[in-house]
Amino acid sequence: MVTLTPEVGFVLLLAVLPLELPAQDPGAFPPPKMEPPIVTPGKTSADPPSDAIVLFDGKSLAGWRSADGSAAKWQVRDGYMEVAPGTGDIQTAQPFGDCQLHIEWATPAVVRGEGQERGNSGVFLMGHYEIQVLDSYDNKTYFHGQAGSVYKQYAPLVNASRPPGQWQSYDIIFRAPRFDEQGKPIERARVTVLHNGALIQNNVAIFGNTYHDRAAVYTAHAPLEPLRLQDHGNLVRYRNIWIRRL
Repeated sequence: MVTLTPEVGFVLLLAVLPLELPAQDPGAFPPPKMEPPIVTPGKTSADPPSDAIVLFDGKSLAGWRSADGSAAKWQVRDGYMEVAPGTGDIQTAQPFGDCQLHIEWATPAVVRGEGQERGNSGVFLMGHYEIQVLDSYDNKTYFHGQAGSVYKQYAPLVNASRPPGQWQSYDIIFRAPRFDEQGKPIERARVTVLHNGALIQNNVAIFGNTYHDRAAVYTAHAPLEPLRLQDHGNLVRYRNIWIRRL
């Protein structure tokens, strides 16, 4: 029996490999027929591009409603909106499906409570799928309830939280679920999230509505639904919210 050294084996492998890869068949990849539309980017990555819908400009809640359809009751001052505890969640007047969302938020600078009671709110995509907002700076809680988690489903890949009171950002790419004619899910929702520029959710498949006290499950809904922000009783602030339909 002849035993080959790793070096000899590598040389023999190179000898049987083709020196050049065959040319790719251009017919298998027909060129696109539509030219990509021109979008003017913002001055920075935090500024809305030209095709974005500005949901909050720091001045007015005109584009937002309470859950019962009445005017949103959160406070607006100094370029941000702030949760008014006890007034309930607010949601956009416009509905959205597949989207790119930019949103900035800050938890209270004065720390009160711990775990889920510290700077808690949430960004609910289509009103059903929560990306958790929480003061997760030196604050222990269950991992799939930290800031940037798909609530009770996926922990963030890393904890990219800034200290309490500092502004933070989420950049979210979301693909809505698809349902058949009978309301059964045929494609799960998917989401990618960057927290302060760090990737924390990488195209994860959402298991269904993000409940606190029960297993996730899909319930059929319209292809477009409002974006919702949560009143969890904490003075969380939001600013510079814009969205692009995809």
